[in-house]
Amino acid sequence: MPSDAGTPTSGEARATAHLRSLLFVPGHRTDWLPKARAAGADAVILDLEDAVPAPDKPLARARVTEALAEAAAEPAGAMPLFVRINPLDDWTAADELRAVVRPGTTGIVLPKVHTAADVRLADRLITWCEQEHGLPVGATALVPLLESARALHDAYDIAAAAPRVAHAGALTAPGGDVERAVGYRWSPQGTETVALRSRVLLDVRAAGAPYPVTGLWTHIADLTGLRAFAEQNRALGYDGMMAIHPTHIPVINEVFAPTPEELDRCARLVAAVESAQRTGTGALSFEGQMVDEAMAATARAVLTRHGHG
Repeated sequence: MPSDAGTPTSGEARATAHLRSLLFVPGHRTDWLPKARAAGADAVILDLEDAVPAPDKPLARARVTEALAEAAAEPAGAMPLFVRINPLDDWTAADELRAVVRPGTTGIVLPKVHTAADVRLADRLITWCEQEHGLPVGATALVPLLESARALHDAYDIAAAAPRVAHAGALTAPGGDVERAVGYRWSPQGTETVALRSRVLLDVRAAGAPYPVTGLWTHIADLTGLRAFAEQNRALGYDGMMAIHPTHIPVINEVFAPTPEELDRCARLVAAVESAQRTGTGALSFEGQMVDEAMAATARAVLTRHGHG
């Protein structure tokens, strides 16, 4: 297992983008990718881990590799593909990395992360694979899944462990690894995990890892509950959510995107502040609220992120 590959610096390539929705698709069911595209998913996570029965894992790897090759041949702007590998406990996951870190892959989702050392190991292995395929160092994003109490506690260190880390956040699905590790009792309202999701979000933001996402909502038919959970996460400051079913994608995309009215207000606010600044005024009343350059900077960021900068 190589240990001398370089770690990308902040000046090297980094494959990150704002993603509202990341939809899991089992690796042995890549024939479902058209459904993910039709649903409007911003990205897909091809899963080689929990969603694939053990006997089907070789088939899943072969089908995922084929899907990535097809994605590499598509024009720029195609739906990004991530791959969730198995935990880096043995050579199986290392072999998976070698198979899937290639043109067509946007990022690697790393499960069962416990400490920053896990991220540093994955970073070195991914860097080696990038060099093997002639990719720019750092071109492959890394999404660590914080699925233990230790990982959630060390969220800052994990998010800061490699420049390629992106989309990190707290996943609080009912009955999963996090519920078992922390011991909370899940409720649809999510009140028992608000503090957890908030603290992890703050850690990730402080570490400089971009575009944090959260999830999961596992009640497939309860779109009302999904919307409430998504709106809660958006209010906390998350940029998007992971999803397990195509019917969840339109709701998630709507919640994590500004409305035309919100974008229009941002544009008006920026114009008003900049107009006031030209006359020597720093703060002003705008539509019943006091605003200044800080609010204008936030509005500009929203406009830029959503293609209106």
